[in-house]
Amino acid sequence: MKTKYNMNIKTFSIVLLTFLSFGLHAQLDRSQMPKAGPEPEIKLDVPTEFTLKNGLQVLVVENHKLPRVSYSLRIDNNPIATGDKAGIESILGAMLGNGTTTIPKDQFNEEVDFLGANLSFGFSGGFASTLSKYSERIMELMADAAINPLLTEEEFIKERDKLIENIKSDEKNVDAISSRVRDVLAYGKNHAYGEYITEETINNVTFKDVLGFYEKYFNPNSAYLVVIGDVKFKDVKKQIKKYFGEWDNSVEIDIPLQPAAPNAQYAQVNFVDNPSSTQSSIFVTNNVDLKMSDEDYHAALITNNILGGGGSSYLFKNLREDKGYTYGAYSSLRANRYGLGRFNATAKVRNEVTDSAVVEFLKEIKRIKTEPVDGQLLADAKAQYVGNFIMGLERPQTVANYALNIKLNNLPQDFYTTYLQKINDVSLEDVTRVANKYYSDNPRIVIVGKGSEVLDNLEKTGLPILYYDKYANKTEKPVFTKPLPEGLTAADVMKKYVSAVGGEDTLKAVNTTLIISEVTIPGAPFKPKAIQKQMAPNKSSMEIIAEGMGTLMKQNFDGQNGYMMQQGQKIPMEAKDVESSKAKKGLFPELSVDVADITLESMVSVEGKDAYKVKVMKGEEATYRYYDVATGYLMRTESTSEAQGQSVTTVTDYSNYKAVDGVMIPHTMKVTTGPQSFTFEANEVKINEGVSAEDFN
Repeated sequence: MKTKYNMNIKTFSIVLLTFLSFGLHAQLDRSQMPKAGPEPEIKLDVPTEFTLKNGLQVLVVENHKLPRVSYSLRIDNNPIATGDKAGIESILGAMLGNGTTTIPKDQFNEEVDFLGANLSFGFSGGFASTLSKYSERIMELMADAAINPLLTEEEFIKERDKLIENIKSDEKNVDAISSRVRDVLAYGKNHAYGEYITEETINNVTFKDVLGFYEKYFNPNSAYLVVIGDVKFKDVKKQIKKYFGEWDNSVEIDIPLQPAAPNAQYAQVNFVDNPSSTQSSIFVTNNVDLKMSDEDYHAALITNNILGGGGSSYLFKNLREDKGYTYGAYSSLRANRYGLGRFNATAKVRNEVTDSAVVEFLKEIKRIKTEPVDGQLLADAKAQYVGNFIMGLERPQTVANYALNIKLNNLPQDFYTTYLQKINDVSLEDVTRVANKYYSDNPRIVIVGKGSEVLDNLEKTGLPILYYDKYANKTEKPVFTKPLPEGLTAADVMKKYVSAVGGEDTLKAVNTTLIISEVTIPGAPFKPKAIQKQMAPNKSSMEIIAEGMGTLMKQNFDGQNGYMMQQGQKIPMEAKDVESSKAKKGLFPELSVDVADITLESMVSVEGKDAYKVKVMKGEEATYRYYDVATGYLMRTESTSEAQGQSVTTVTDYSNYKAVDGVMIPHTMKVTTGPQSFTFEANEVKINEGVSAEDFN
């Protein structure tokens, strides 16, 4: 039963991966230097400003081209470190904008929808947009939500629990682990940019804490309101005084700035072992003191674009197009008004090329620092920025951000009207100079990956390797294998599994299974349902359904033939998969496995627990099964297949075993295929009921 479940899940993962991954290629004639067109004339309306008595600074830009208006509220506090209550700002931000003390949540949201408006809040402020004829009412609702938010203990508990669930779902997420470790190493655990949220810090937060946090930090002392659209300044000023004028500013705010941690003294790998990783996450990084007001700013933008800003960059062409190590390699060079910026170069690569990818990253960084950049590449980078800048001017929110940037970053008033000229003034010499100034010779190379598969080759690069756990605590080099008990065989391990989950007689009596699960896809706005049915010896069906969307995917095998159905298309099962499915002899492969096909390879650590690693051969294909040494339960399966011309490894983790009619069934499964991960939480499991032969037709 576990093997077939894994095969269906793996197929589902690969189908989604194929659906989500696509490319667009264009042919350009680079033999001809493009002719420079006339320099675009940038005209930005200068905001009219005034300040309320409570300190709220208001910027108004009249724009009567369209009958719309937008409001951007910015609470401009220095970065706040919240220590053992990290996450309090996330809870408060989620609670804001959901009604006021005078308008219930549902009524508030219904009125916003009825007016065809958008209104959203977070801890750092809010945004609203609507037709100009409703502008005053939306401003009134926005002010009411900011000044008199409906903060209830019931909503607090709901948002706190939701945040804890998100933390749990990200526990093994490579991106979450990498971000946490990078931030701690760059800034320190006690820095506002370095601290991280845990279940413990969230549980330290009380409803009273949230109310106090709002009172202290969400106030007009350092707030800005930018109004852009089809309004008249005189009317808007009167309305803002009316609706925002009573906002209390009695709390004084003093948030000292904290310095970042020092950069690394020497080039080094900071490695985090994540045994479930099917690929390595690589970040080459160092802190930078770069502000938008610096003379280097525009040259820094262009330099980063050439190194890793897109499909024509050094990193992308090398690691993706030339080497085929990754789906994409990119870099960023971020300015920060406090001098707390960062350089990052990043990619996710196959385990077996992790060391080679690190070498290529360092090679390309050295290249842009030591070799002159091609003139055409510089011209292309400038053209891209010019195009993006001009398109951005069509969005009111962009204009609002520009107005705020000038204020917050102490920029000259002509910063954006001269922006394109400064971009076009960047020279080849500027690129080399900026690269040497901001790309460190001694970067941190933060890698989250499967140590048992990548560390041997990483050590051969000659770079020192420092080891960290998932919370950036220093640790020792992980031990990947332990001595096996003398005389133990793979058959013994599987016998223990059979005994642990119910015993041979009980398992042989299982003729059908029905498992209905909720599927969590990171970033997806919905949670589909997975319905899996099986019938001995080899019939199977899996259907993925989303509310309001119907069947997303269905896979079926009737014992002789099978198919995959997706987006209305029915695709027959490939011959090799048909033969593999027909060869199955029951729902529990451990009962019928040929001892000649299995090998006990080692004892390894899986999620901090000792596990026996068993290799299973099917013809020339090998899969791996990991059994908990203590309980005997199956903890993980691992297999590799071809998808879109690349090898894709699928890892399925099994946990949360519960008894169903005398059989221990894993109710939680996390499936990781390439860069995608899906979690299945079973909420209904039936044995020998709810399934008939007709289900597999």
